[in-house]
Amino acid sequence: MNRELLIERGAVLGLPVEKSDVEFEVANRVFFRLYQASNLMHKQGTRYVDLFGATTQQWAVLGALARPLIREGGMTVKDLIEFLDVSRQSLTAVLDRLERRGWVERAKDKDDGRSRRIRLSPEGKTIWARMQEPIGAFYSAALDTFSHDDQVALYRLLDRLKNSLTKV
Repeated sequence: MNRELLIERGAVLGLPVEKSDVEFEVANRVFFRLYQASNLMHKQGTRYVDLFGATTQQWAVLGALARPLIREGGMTVKDLIEFLDVSRQSLTAVLDRLERRGWVERAKDKDDGRSRRIRLSPEGKTIWARMQEPIGAFYSAALDTFSHDDQVALYRLLDRLKNSLTKV
């Protein structure tokens, strides 16, 4: 609903409506929808990778490590934290579970012996390949009502929001 219409409706109903009230209400709805969408993404997304006993957090880590330029060399924990924008504590717990399952391995960084690189294990690569079909089905189902252009626009808007949030 556009801002002018909200102000007009408030005035028709005899409600004192300031432009700043409307801006706050729209912002409140945006962030509430993001919160709901995030919760639903985890809830529904988990159903698609549950066959593997995986969570959406594990899916995100595996996906980060499966990217073509990262796949062989892996990433440092610091790089993974920055890429996924998570805390060290939460990432460590996920990595520990993935390592126990044999899906990731930690290896000494050849350039810095004090640092460890996380990479997909051979089994992790196999599991990731098997996950592609259900993940693709999830993406298709979730984005079914969005055209390609809608998806690109949403990606760009979310990217702008993410960049703004990093400055807050």
